[in-house]
Amino acid sequence: MAKLKLDLHEIYNRGAQIDSELNRIVEEAIEKKINLVEIIPGKGSGQLKKKVLRFLNQGHIKKLYHRVEKDDKNFGRIFIHFKF
Repeated sequence: MAKLKLDLHEIYNRGAQIDSELNRIVEEAIEKKINLVEIIPGKGSGQLKKKVLRFLNQGHIKKLYHRVEKDDKNFGRIFIHFKF
């Protein structure tokens, strides 16, 4: 199974760029019909993870994917599952 990965460590403090990268990775997954996207906001204070989850919970984004999974073994990872 193909997977895309987005590491947000480098741009953790640039809100607009984070949204842009999240949009890009979701669009790329849909375009290439990739079932799984791994997003790495990192552990930190949890603020970046919350931002990612808020982004994914927006209505126009939420309808594009099947489900979101928070990694129970690694707090700093989120998986987005797509169904095609």
